[in-house]
Amino acid sequence: MSKVLVVVYSRTGTSRRLAEQLCSRLGWQLAEIVEERPRSGILGVFRCVLDSLLRRRPAIRYDGPFPKNFDVVVLVSPIWLGRLAAPMRSFVTRRRDHLPDLAVISVAGGTGQFAVAAEIADLVGETPIVSTTFTAREIDDGTCAGRLQFFGAALNSAEATHAAARRHVHPPKMAATRST
Repeated sequence: MSKVLVVVYSRTGTSRRLAEQLCSRLGWQLAEIVEERPRSGILGVFRCVLDSLLRRRPAIRYDGPFPKNFDVVVLVSPIWLGRLAAPMRSFVTRRRDHLPDLAVISVAGGTGQFAVAAEIADLVGETPIVSTTFTAREIDDGTCAGRLQFFGAALNSAEATHAAARRHVHPPKMAATRST
């Protein structure tokens, strides 16, 4: 089983609740991204819109463990206007050289097609090994539980496959032997 870190950004608390459930069920470690300038009221919502449209990267704080010490980092973040929430974009951009394999859980207010995994792939240069979207309704009414378990199983399977592929592509160097 892989060592997994779940990194969450949550403006309203919905993504945080999902991340906490995931960590509680699967025994994974949780870390949180906090914005330097909170988004409260209507002006906060307006900043969300502008940050999404302009793909801005606001100032954040991350006091969690070093991501490279884990096999996988699961990013849990809301979707703003079909895109990755700006604080998570800041985290991914600033930490891209220190991120191991990534998995993504997006939290949407409604349903639809979102390209968050593709956006993260553009930022780090590698596609997340697993990605999915949960709706706020699933989280609020508790119907997300089964899908969280399935996500955990899918992530463990994908990480095992990905790790095996890395060993095949980059086999360990063999010590030179000398016959006498």
